[in-house]
Amino acid sequence: MAEHCISPEDVTRAAETIRPHVLRTPLVPAPRLSELTGATVFVKHENMQPTGSFKERGAVNKLQKLSREDGRRGVVAMSAGNHAQAVAYHGRRLGVPVTIVMPVGTPMVKAENTRAHGARVILHGETLSESEGHARSLAADENLVLVHPYDDPDIMAGQGTVALEMLDDEPTLEQIIVPVGGGGLISGIAVAARDRKPDLEIIGVEAALYPSFSNALTGENLPIGGPTLAEGIAVKTVGRLTLPIVRDLAAGVILVDEPLLERAINAYATFQRTMAEGAGAAGLAAMLAEPDRFRERKVGLILSGGNIDARLLASVMVRELERENQIVSFRITANDRPGLLGRVASRLGELGANILEVSHGRLFLDIPAKGVSIDITIETRDERHTSEIFAALAADGLAPRRLDSRGLSEGAF
Repeated sequence: MAEHCISPEDVTRAAETIRPHVLRTPLVPAPRLSELTGATVFVKHENMQPTGSFKERGAVNKLQKLSREDGRRGVVAMSAGNHAQAVAYHGRRLGVPVTIVMPVGTPMVKAENTRAHGARVILHGETLSESEGHARSLAADENLVLVHPYDDPDIMAGQGTVALEMLDDEPTLEQIIVPVGGGGLISGIAVAARDRKPDLEIIGVEAALYPSFSNALTGENLPIGGPTLAEGIAVKTVGRLTLPIVRDLAAGVILVDEPLLERAINAYATFQRTMAEGAGAAGLAAMLAEPDRFRERKVGLILSGGNIDARLLASVMVRELERENQIVSFRITANDRPGLLGRVASRLGELGANILEVSHGRLFLDIPAKGVSIDITIETRDERHTSEIFAALAADGLAPRRLDSRGLSEGAF
């Protein structure tokens, strides 16, 4: 094995260091996800950590290694989310003053959550890179220790403890899929897991909008940037220390697009009954993107974080119902006569549909003067049920026309 900045022994020592401070999360069999993907899936629930993500492991390992004098003066970190909360939470527990530099566009709820853990929060810069520059300046000016979110051997070793627990619980794993941002998690996991089980395949996954590691590994120059559900791994620059480890020990990086991230978040909520943020769901999204690569294999997924906004989760789940044709909108145009709406509502009830929304329209110019349009949104059991409802309404002479975000579609269904 090539020489890297951390060794398997570093990860083993980190496991002992963090043991009293970090939850040993369960590795749970996931039969519904196994049915979905065709693999035998196990999920490592790092969303159960007190701050909702794996970041606590590296944070504790780093803070515990500070000298007494460094711990008294404090630390500074740059982060827009999980790293900030992990460092702040354990800094308060261990009596270490914490300063967090966040981009000015960071959602206020994340900044306030970090302050609630006792950290001094400074909003500076439009990007995380600009925040890093300010954090380094503060470290120099105030003699603070910089706690980098990924490019730090102590952080990497702490994150690698995830792999030791997974292999202790399920030694027969054949593949581990790891969300990749700056590379701290996958580098620690690769060093620890490949030492214990050399034939184990470590596969990274990135949001397609942020293919930083993919570019670095393949020499491509895919564009980087844009709004993504997986903001926790939306990193433009890979780690200087993490890249060589990923290049030597990982089996590549899969890129996943936004619809697959939505589908994976929804699958965790509906099949696994657990919350996954976009980055946390990325591993499952990779399995959906390349199912043949994982079919009939024993796969470990790392649900790296569960800090997803409740409104966003609700939106994702409704959008998935629409994709699966379980929530459908359609328009009926007919003569405006008493009892029409009641007749339609009764018929939909007979057919087993749940009416979510109804809207009348009498003033549209494409409707006869004595006509009316009724826009209806219903919930059904599945796509087949939806088709049966549309066929029955058409047989009743109601001629339903499908509506989507752009208006009327070309066909009925």
